[in-house]
Amino acid sequence: MTAPSVATAATRIVAATDASPPYVALTGVTKVYRRAGREETRALDRVDLTIREGEFLAIVGPSGCGKSTLLRLVAGLHLASTGEVRVDGRVVDRPQTNLGIVFQSPVLLDWRTALANVLVQVELRGLDPAAYRDRARRLLTQVGLADFGDRYPHELSGGMRKRVAIARALIHDAPLLLMDEPFGALDALTREQIRLDLEALWLATRKTVLFITHSIDEAVLLADRVVVMSPRPGRIERILDVGLPRPRGLDARRAPEFTRATEAITEIFLARGVLHGAARPIGQE
Repeated sequence: MTAPSVATAATRIVAATDASPPYVALTGVTKVYRRAGREETRALDRVDLTIREGEFLAIVGPSGCGKSTLLRLVAGLHLASTGEVRVDGRVVDRPQTNLGIVFQSPVLLDWRTALANVLVQVELRGLDPAAYRDRARRLLTQVGLADFGDRYPHELSGGMRKRVAIARALIHDAPLLLMDEPFGALDALTREQIRLDLEALWLATRKTVLFITHSIDEAVLLADRVVVMSPRPGRIERILDVGLPRPRGLDARRAPEFTRATEAITEIFLARGVLHGAARPIGQE
């Protein structure tokens, strides 16, 4: 894709996102986990959130704040204790099939090649894998694995395995993509490259994306809006619009919009005690 076409796509997406109705809507959502003989755990408390069609929305917050729980509620893997979750206007009351999910672990089948792992998604849906083989190859090319379709997971690096998982989530062309800290176990350089590749994929496909992360920088660099969560029980502290133009290359961190957004999120976490100020050097009182 040439630079002009990417820029044009970015302009169209921003315009569509601003005018689009909610594709995902959570209203008064609370999630409480109960185990026999143990104290209940309130993971989420009174969450109201909408995600517009075609929007890339990131959720950032401390460990245990309910970020992954929220994603699982949208997927229908868990059900809300109170409140309502809707996707594309329909109440989520069971596991959803019209979406793709990328978890923290790639969860690849060791005995299948990268191409065959991508096609697992369509096989599980009872579709003909032969009809999706060309699409699977194109997706592997888009994620930088054009020459690795015949490799097995043990022959791939951690970043490559993650790319296979992303291609697998996109193979059936679902309109909604859920990503639960997909880059968490990767080294910094690999994370940066996959971040660039993911944005390019999003610009090309215009999926609605819900992206969970611990990284403030990652959230700001990828998202249209960033949802900042409180410590458990998870509540929405603030939702920030990210004004960075797209595509966001390696120099995006130098932009004033990036600095403003990351500093605003950091201040929230400092105020809530999630982060602490610089410690006094050892040996000084």
